[in-house]
Amino acid sequence: MIRYQVEPQLDPIEFLEVLKKSGLGERRPVKDSKRISKMAQNADLIVTARFENKLIGVARSVSDFVYCTYLSDLAVDSEFQHRGIGKELIRQTKLAAPEANLILLSAPAAEKYYPKIGMDKHDACFTLKEIENLT
Repeated sequence: MIRYQVEPQLDPIEFLEVLKKSGLGERRPVKDSKRISKMAQNADLIVTARFENKLIGVARSVSDFVYCTYLSDLAVDSEFQHRGIGKELIRQTKLAAPEANLILLSAPAAEKYYPKIGMDKHDACFTLKEIENLT
């Protein structure tokens, strides 16, 4: 049985492992342990999925809990993918902040997944990685 829970003190080592095992590690700073640790520490909402106490999935979000929740990392161990775990992590995240709009940026490989589970696509998202790019 898979257990879902809000877990505010997620172990950064466990977080790192599930990022790597999910494939999301390709787009996260997995070689920078300090940054990974701060990512786990500074999140407002972390929902986990555990099987036999082993972390197999995580939804890490930044939220004000009333207007917006940005689900910045949705990772499920590849061994456990295609079983509805990601969808349930999203559902549990929304339940933890029911008034807030749930927002996420999709990895290219997952773009077709989110509409299938009922999420709307928004075409007007913008990112800024470097301050020097701001004109």
